[in-house]
Amino acid sequence: MYVVKSPLPDADQKIVAEALQGALVDLVDLSLVAKQVHWNVIGPRFRTVHLQLDDVVATARQYSDTVAERTSALGVPPDARASTVAAQSGIDQVTDGWIKDAEAVEVLVHALSAVITRMRERIQATDKPDPVTQDIFIGLTADLEKHHWMFQAEHG
Repeated sequence: MYVVKSPLPDADQKIVAEALQGALVDLVDLSLVAKQVHWNVIGPRFRTVHLQLDDVVATARQYSDTVAERTSALGVPPDARASTVAAQSGIDQVTDGWIKDAEAVEVLVHALSAVITRMRERIQATDKPDPVTQDIFIGLTADLEKHHWMFQAEHG
């Protein structure tokens, strides 16, 4: 079987692979949480929150693909299986059923905050071993922080 070889030294590859895997899990879960809330949001601000949630889903899905492909390029198979995401995500679970618009906003503020905190740790961890991966994390974090700001502004 052919195996993809990393251009990074083994020690650096391990650090970067862990950061990428963690980011992948968080992004997949963020997209699922945002979609779950999107389908169940109710209230007077339904449309605004509903559309904002789709923006978060689009960002999370776009970057999850970028992160997974970067992981593969570095010789590590990415793992976004449901069991892996459930076990490793840093995002709290969302309750089932209808969710009031104000609560939906709060859920997203907390979910985004959790992911951003972990992404900032990954930015630091990848500084020396792989500036290319760090650059992906910086762009991703900037986009997540924009969503975080917009949901906070919606919260009032």
